[in-house]
Amino acid sequence: MAKEMSVQVKQCQLRSKPTFLGKVVTSLEYGDRVEVAGEENSWIEVSPSGKSGGWVHVSALSEKEIILNPDSKDIEEAATNDEIALAGKGFNKEVEDKYRQDKKLDFSLIDQMEKIVVSQNDINGFVRQGGLKAKGGV
Repeated sequence: MAKEMSVQVKQCQLRSKPTFLGKVVTSLEYGDRVEVAGEENSWIEVSPSGKSGGWVHVSALSEKEIILNPDSKDIEEAATNDEIALAGKGFNKEVEDKYRQDKKLDFSLIDQMEKIVVSQNDINGFVRQGGLKAKGGV
């Protein structure tokens, strides 16, 4: 039986190559189950049910099966993706609130940066224009 994993982030991109610069084949959603076909560096080759296969960064997957229950009150209490990302860095809402109480710190630029979204086309153009080459799954 093939190894299966679950998507553990709100949404992740399935790519044609094991690199963040690979073409996006499709998107996967939190809780989606995928079958592992192979591994390369920090990338896992997967085959999601009903979709073309591709590569997902290991950080987006979990070996645990994620069971979604839309009627559950737990959903309202669940951590947001931002909270999960911050917790992975040792940061949570309580820690952030404590830092925000320090009037010497200005979070306005951080808040602005968190709103910036760079499209895949812009990233690809930057890479081409700069003559950059992806190595080691980066």
